[in-house]
Amino acid sequence: MTMAPTPPPTATLTPYVIDLPDGVRRLHLMVENIHCAACIRRIESALSAMPGVVRARVNMSTRRLVCEWQEAETSAEAVIERVEALGFPSAPFDPGRMQTSATDEDRRLLRALAVAGFAAGNVMLLSVSVWAGHASGPGSGMGDATRTLFHWVSALIALPAVAYAGQPFFRSAVSALRSGGLNMDVPISLAVLLAAAMSLYQTIQGGEHAYFDASVTLLFFLLVGRYLDHRARAKARSAAEQLLGLAAVTATVIEPDGAMRAVAVAQLQPGMAVAVAAGERIPVDGTVLQGISDIDTSLVTGESLPRLTETGTQVFAGTLNLSQPLRIRVTAAGDGTLLAEIVRLMEAAEQGRARYVRLADRIAKIYAPTVHILAGGTFLGWWLIAGAGWEAALMAAVAVLIITCPCAIGLAVPAVQVVASGRLMQRGGLLKSADGLERLASVDTVVLDKTGTLTTGKLSLTNRNAVPDEDLALAAAIAQNSTHPAARALSNAAKGLALAEMTDVNEVPGQGLCAVFEGGDIRLGRREWCGVTGDTQAEEKIATGTEIWLTGPGRTSRRFVLADTLRPDAVSAVRDLRRLGLEPILLSGDRLDVVANVAETLGIRDFEAEVLPAEKVARVRALTDERRKVLMVGDGLNDAPALAAGFASMSPADAADVSKTAADVIFQGNALAPVAATIRTARLADRLVRQNFTLAFLYNSVAVPLAVAGLATPLVAAVAMSSSSVLVTLNALRLRLMAWERKEAGH
Repeated sequence: MTMAPTPPPTATLTPYVIDLPDGVRRLHLMVENIHCAACIRRIESALSAMPGVVRARVNMSTRRLVCEWQEAETSAEAVIERVEALGFPSAPFDPGRMQTSATDEDRRLLRALAVAGFAAGNVMLLSVSVWAGHASGPGSGMGDATRTLFHWVSALIALPAVAYAGQPFFRSAVSALRSGGLNMDVPISLAVLLAAAMSLYQTIQGGEHAYFDASVTLLFFLLVGRYLDHRARAKARSAAEQLLGLAAVTATVIEPDGAMRAVAVAQLQPGMAVAVAAGERIPVDGTVLQGISDIDTSLVTGESLPRLTETGTQVFAGTLNLSQPLRIRVTAAGDGTLLAEIVRLMEAAEQGRARYVRLADRIAKIYAPTVHILAGGTFLGWWLIAGAGWEAALMAAVAVLIITCPCAIGLAVPAVQVVASGRLMQRGGLLKSADGLERLASVDTVVLDKTGTLTTGKLSLTNRNAVPDEDLALAAAIAQNSTHPAARALSNAAKGLALAEMTDVNEVPGQGLCAVFEGGDIRLGRREWCGVTGDTQAEEKIATGTEIWLTGPGRTSRRFVLADTLRPDAVSAVRDLRRLGLEPILLSGDRLDVVANVAETLGIRDFEAEVLPAEKVARVRALTDERRKVLMVGDGLNDAPALAAGFASMSPADAADVSKTAADVIFQGNALAPVAATIRTARLADRLVRQNFTLAFLYNSVAVPLAVAGLATPLVAAVAMSSSSVLVTLNALRLRLMAWERKEAGH
């Protein structure tokens, strides 16, 4: 992502600046070069120290900065100047531009990797010829002129490749130095540039040794690690942005004289009346003034069954009006709605998770200064103390920089992630968070949603054996004229049956469907509306679903019981989680009797019903305050804030897009088995990552003293560095061979 280093002019920033009460202004910025939690702390601390700044928060997954300030004390331009002075180019936040920029960065890294690979292969071939000729001794045919020619050809290939392929590291290093700091890209850049510069110097002087192959090979292996890490991070996007997509942009306002006009949602005020047609999302929080309709409230409750809405009923922005037009009195709009509150919960939760410091980031914090001290000490020691010439001293220092380049460390995590991702794919899981595996490995508590997670999330006919085919066919013939979830369930249950043609079907919002069939009026819907009284069936308690009735002249009233059924392996999946030492907790927005029935069936002792999105987040945070690391598993729009609030998160593949975006892992199919399988894989992956870091440090403990002692040339250092990278990659591949199901499950 490349952005202009100078702040956009005021006229350009104006559309992005939001005016808040009490003279406060807000700006959302896209920020580049954010690689770890330390970057976030630097930005937030620097902005918080500015006069007038009241809030500064950075979102790791989207690289988005939200800053608020007092208008009288500072400005948007000053905020951007401060951020860029720290070495983080920025521009007004634009989700579309963010996605385009991420794709562009991916392509740049891939092109740089291809260039470095091409150059490394060709320069290595030339180097082999030089080595062979040198080793053959006198009369081998490799004279000084031929060797120099080969060095010049290598230079013509390597130098442009270094200039192009090294840009990701050079830009990052320059930004760090400009802001007065260091990062791991500084020693990398020094090693590459010094090796190339000394090789060019040797070539000009007609010397025997040139190390162009070391420069380009080093870049190639480093770019492999950078590309893998970038791909992993690119999968993590902000769910809050998708939630904002549920908000209506315009609304139809009803004037006092009855006229209607379209206005921007931002212009709505409490007390106004708005009209919402069937099929539209409700733009405000409010109460129904007129109309009866079914509302899809899954955003709030997570339940797939719509709720009847009539005069006086409270409705919320973002929910979907399914059946009939409504007139609504506005009680809250814009930032005051429940949808806006859910977005704020999401952003706060993502901000909390962004503060998690990965093992690689903790190591990187001390790695760069250590490498500089070692290289600088080697140069001074050989030059001033040992009395070697500056050329020999510099080559020893370059060897130290190359041999300590964090290629093995850079590959330690991505290599395991790639192998683990393949293992998860085989078992129905898709890893989409860069540090999700590391967090999943240490979870100790699992919070489960009900509808769509423990259950299939779809209504089905549970008393099929008690319903004659004739009655089911008639009900389905009527139901296929409606988009109501209960009607769709009846239609699905009647597949394979011959259905009569219905041409005169009317839907009564919140009640059911009526049709004329064989000269009589047939009703399909709620018990009271269908006139069912005094029937013992009607008094049976429905603990896990809902009922639909079919009635008509001369017909026996027929009852259809519809319910959301458990996933086929829900019981065994909960049992597997317990075997891993995780006690499940059930949180649902559904009714208490339904949730209690599911909890009893699964043997879950800790459960809560009728839980709103904010309450789910509060419960997850309460568990976090108890120093528990929570894995949140959910699927609905209402689960998205809790998914982001959890230490780690998982979501089924058929979940709402917002939930899938917020989750670290998505699991496929109808089974819950991938939840436990993913945790087992994460624990093994964590073990391998730690082994990789151990191997990398063991390599450095042996190789660094040799380089400091002058026993390793830059070329030997490059070969050793490459060998360490191969070693950690081979160790990561062991995950494919591990019988991890038996080891972790204790079977």
